[in-house]
Amino acid sequence: MALMDIAVVPLDKGSKGLSAGVAELQNILQKSGLDYRLHDMGTTVSGSATELFAVAERLHEHLFTAGTQRVYTVIKIDDRRDKNVAIGEKIVSVKRKMGSSGSSPLS
Repeated sequence: MALMDIAVVPLDKGSKGLSAGVAELQNILQKSGLDYRLHDMGTTVSGSATELFAVAERLHEHLFTAGTQRVYTVIKIDDRRDKNVAIGEKIVSVKRKMGSSGSSPLS
């Protein structure tokens, strides 16, 4: 399994808010059947590398079909073949290693 962090941004929408477009992209992810989590700077998606590249293309192309003329997409993929990974496991691992040694900004 792999994890992908993705942000898809229309560059020709001026100062309008982006939340309506983000909601459309979240609906595409919901229909994909993949596990995903929206966060403040993008979305993390879990699946095989093949699935992740395919859904990234669907998200990127969606903005063009919605009338955008310029789209900026940032993708980071962590493809791990030695074990299955799930969204949130990295945070749990860090918290465990931090123990009770003070406050944590991790939620």
